[in-house]
Amino acid sequence: MRSTPPFPLPRPVREALLRGSAAFRRPARFGPLRAALPAGQSLADGGPGPAGEAQELIARDGYRLGATLYEPSGPARANLIIAGAIGVSQRHYRRAARYAARAGWRTLTLDYRGVGRSAPRRLRGFEMDYLDWGRLDLDAAVTRMARPGERLFVLGHSYAGHGFGALPDPGRVDAFFTFGSGAGWHGWMPPLERLKVLTLWHGLAPVFSRAVGYLPMSVVGMGEDLPLEFYRQWKHWCSHPRFFLEDAGMSEVVEGFGRIELPIMAANSIDDRWTPPPSRNAFMTGYRRAAVETLDLRPADFGMKGIGHMGYFRSDASRLWDLALAWFDRTVPETASSSRN
Repeated sequence: MRSTPPFPLPRPVREALLRGSAAFRRPARFGPLRAALPAGQSLADGGPGPAGEAQELIARDGYRLGATLYEPSGPARANLIIAGAIGVSQRHYRRAARYAARAGWRTLTLDYRGVGRSAPRRLRGFEMDYLDWGRLDLDAAVTRMARPGERLFVLGHSYAGHGFGALPDPGRVDAFFTFGSGAGWHGWMPPLERLKVLTLWHGLAPVFSRAVGYLPMSVVGMGEDLPLEFYRQWKHWCSHPRFFLEDAGMSEVVEGFGRIELPIMAANSIDDRWTPPPSRNAFMTGYRRAAVETLDLRPADFGMKGIGHMGYFRSDASRLWDLALAWFDRTVPETASSSRN
């Protein structure tokens, strides 16, 4: 029996679905990777701060990833990786990266496989696991940025709280600060957001993914398109109050989370409807041996009218970035770098 969405779809979407998957096919011009710039070419990112330089990372399995390096004008105070959210291109983080580089932090952003400059020519049939973004892609960024005697930090958003725990060698990182990370369970969300999410999971997503062979998030204005298996795992774990921490088949991953001992700060805005503070609290228990701090953010305290789930890296969020950088410095002072490696 064909599934039908709970409310009428916009006419262009209905017509595209009736025409079949070709209507959603990714543009062929991107080639094997959507790397529009060769490594070393400058990026015009807009806003103050150093221009980014396109980089290519190679993951442990050989997959090539598009990344961008922002170098400070003088000696680097520390090295920083900005690890993004689900279906969000690294361009969303460019302002924070340039801001950090201007303050003396050598900063790297990246697109996870399947997204942005790391996407394949076609997403239909593209195979990957939900945690590949952490154990393979973020790991490649850590390998690129880890330098003897220098501090290395990860500044995350949303998914990064999941992916960081999957790193094969998290000990190379000194501390982890993440905005908006949580369990993703609809029960933690306010009623209207809960309705939207359940409509996506049980109405739109099954129809769209069956038609095109991946989850076309861009059609519903929720970021970049996602590989099919990634979407299926994400949807399954979002049905649990503590995400995959409650999945008996993930015991090895959960044990890996439990071995991490470095300092972690998890900050969520009180108006984040996708991952409000209770959602964060439910998931961060997975880092049971880490020194986890949590912080509830009130937008007005940072001169912002609202933050939500995507506002942590908007152009008006510089006071949030100051908060994260100051926490890194306070938690692992520069003098501590001499004791590493």
